[in-house]
Amino acid sequence: MHYNFAFIGFGNVARSLARLLVRKQDLLKSKHDVTFSFTGISTGRHGFAVNPQGLDIQKALELVESGKPISEISVFPVADSIAVINNSSANVMFENSPVNPQTGQPALDHIRTALELGMHAITANKGPVVHGYRELTELAKSKGKMFGFESTVLGGAPVFSVMREAFPLAELTSFKGIFNATTNVILSRMESGETYDEALKYAQKIGLAETDPTNDVDGWDAAIKVAALVTVLWDTPMTPQQVNPTGIRGITSEMIAKAKAEGKRYKLVCSAEKINGEIKVGVAPQLVDSTSPLYGMMNSSTGITVRTDVIIDYSIILSEKPGMTGGPVETAYGLFADFVNMVK
Repeated sequence: MHYNFAFIGFGNVARSLARLLVRKQDLLKSKHDVTFSFTGISTGRHGFAVNPQGLDIQKALELVESGKPISEISVFPVADSIAVINNSSANVMFENSPVNPQTGQPALDHIRTALELGMHAITANKGPVVHGYRELTELAKSKGKMFGFESTVLGGAPVFSVMREAFPLAELTSFKGIFNATTNVILSRMESGETYDEALKYAQKIGLAETDPTNDVDGWDAAIKVAALVTVLWDTPMTPQQVNPTGIRGITSEMIAKAKAEGKRYKLVCSAEKINGEIKVGVAPQLVDSTSPLYGMMNSSTGITVRTDVIIDYSIILSEKPGMTGGPVETAYGLFADFVNMVK
């Protein structure tokens, strides 16, 4: 079968996905008889492009990465993301616009529009999961389409899939993990002797932290991931505001050194536990010792440990590889995996 793809958002993750799809196209053809074209692209800073017969994806990548507009490869002018979705003749829309923790917009409207038009919708954006999970899931079901969001938490690691498919009818009782690589890098480097400011500058230099690191260091990125897991796995709507995170700005070099002397480490711990039907959540710096699975997660490593009524402490860990900081490629794979599972 041939699929047309619309990309809403064409930042690092989406461009990594485009390259991954091209790299895997022979396998998609041989294993699943799938071919594809890129028919619509919406960017935040480089304009919009539509061609129902297929865009030159290599040209689009070159234009964006050289800071040029992509409108020159469009067969007709389009003015916004919704117009790209409407005019792309796509079967699958990959939604990767910037996260809005407060409302989930405009990603919510992008996914609604795509599903209403009979497209599958796959996203790495946590906003629509937190603010529209039930609505979008029901809409997708009514249209016989997929609303995929595996890569919203821990990138390409199959957290949602494990709980929903690999552990049928297991009841989740709690989870605990490190969901934000930026804060983990900062705390790891502070343990090695750097100041908070030096460690933050390093995280920004390698592209892990944004110029404005507020969402990371104040815990909001971690909080929206906790909210997404609670919303989906316990089918209980939750917002990051309800998680009410505490970030790492208050952790000093002196605190790090004292903890190190005691054989402990500070980690920005994300947790949730269901007790007598009540869900208690948290995102805050905590001291962990060597008995904790979180203790060995250094630098950009992230992970989660889940506990159920039948499987005790099942862990998924994304370990940092030498010379790599994770991020876009792993998240792109989560999007790719959702598409392949949809095809299957």
